[in-house]
Amino acid sequence: MKKSKLPKTDSIEKLAEFWDSHDLTDFEDELEEVDDPTSVRGARGNAIKVPLQPRETKAVERMAKAKGVSREDLVRKWVLQKIARHTS
Repeated sequence: MKKSKLPKTDSIEKLAEFWDSHDLTDFEDELEEVDDPTSVRGARGNAIKVPLQPRETKAVERMAKAKGVSREDLVRKWVLQKIARHTS
């Protein structure tokens, strides 16, 4: 059985790098049609862009990786915790 070579990441940057050097037709046997929306951001509401210094971004990425979540999910969790503290 052939092992999938598709990336297992939510990082837009990593996915962009991958698809810049690969062709979708090479993965036709691994694709499936879905009816659900594919954009998590759209399903969650409006996105807020948070500018960070490169060292700050790397720190967030390391913490997210250690927790096994995406950096976006980690930052979202932090924001929700802060909101909960201020609304209680």
